[in-house]
Amino acid sequence: MGEVEQATAAMTDRLRGIGLLPVVELARAEDAVPLAQALIAGGLPCIEITLRTPEAAAGIAAVRAACPEILLGAGTVLSLEQLDVALAAGADFAVAPGTNPVVVEASIARGLPMLPGVATPSEIEAARALGLRTVKLFPAELLGGSAYIAALCGPYRDVSFVPTGSITPETLPGYLALPQVVACGGSWMVKPALVAAGSFDRIRELAADAVERVHAVRP
Repeated sequence: MGEVEQATAAMTDRLRGIGLLPVVELARAEDAVPLAQALIAGGLPCIEITLRTPEAAAGIAAVRAACPEILLGAGTVLSLEQLDVALAAGADFAVAPGTNPVVVEASIARGLPMLPGVATPSEIEAARALGLRTVKLFPAELLGGSAYIAALCGPYRDVSFVPTGSITPETLPGYLALPQVVACGGSWMVKPALVAAGSFDRIRELAADAVERVHAVRP
């Protein structure tokens, strides 16, 4: 097993153990560390900060420096330039809404695990052709939710999924009950309004509630 394969396996194992990946759109870099600390205090030692805002890269770097124990992802990695940003900021892995072979191959070459997005069987096969066996499924709820993933798991028994997209506390258990679901991406505990208001105690409470919901399905 090569270095990137080992890193990907380790990242996947950590994600499976946590069960939930908070997905954050960060307006201010200064909110990144207290947000990450609130998630850790609530029992969620992981975060995906999407590269959708000018402050995202600085936020990722700040979290990396202040919270070395956290599993740190850079999301919405759509280009080679953003891949470089993710690496420079100290991300443990990259995430994308789709599967861009150029970006995926560059990520593999640079030793950074990546979760590219898929939505159809053809896209799953394209990801498999690149050597990937763990992928993001997006947008999960709009595609059909856990029932859709259960159907995909029949023919693609060697593929694991990180479903993301409109997942709620109520729909979370249906996903986590599927053995091929590694973890679910979710944003209800890190909504931009909560972050903007500095409601980090509330974020900690929502994270703790989410952890309880995960443990109810995966003791």
